[in-house]
Amino acid sequence: MKTTIKEENGNCVMTFIGRLDTSTSPQVEKEMQPLYDLTGRDIILDCSQLEYISSSGLRLFLRLVKNAKMKSCTVSLNGLSANIRQIFDETGLTRLFHN
Repeated sequence: MKTTIKEENGNCVMTFIGRLDTSTSPQVEKEMQPLYDLTGRDIILDCSQLEYISSSGLRLFLRLVKNAKMKSCTVSLNGLSANIRQIFDETGLTRLFHN
């Protein structure tokens, strides 16, 4: 799993490349830390190169959304494949993200 964070049009964009599963979640959680410290900027999670997400990855996304809401920020999901969108839809998590 590879991630990058960059600023784009006043937003913070985090890109995920590879599989977000139990073995990669601890490292990704550390890499997401700068997003928890943001105030006044929205977050975009670029999932266009995300191949797989497990329940531990979903937990990371959910925790980020809860943190952002406390700071009046939004979190958007971009580029979900059909398979990964189905996981978000079936778990009811899609509605928590800004579209």
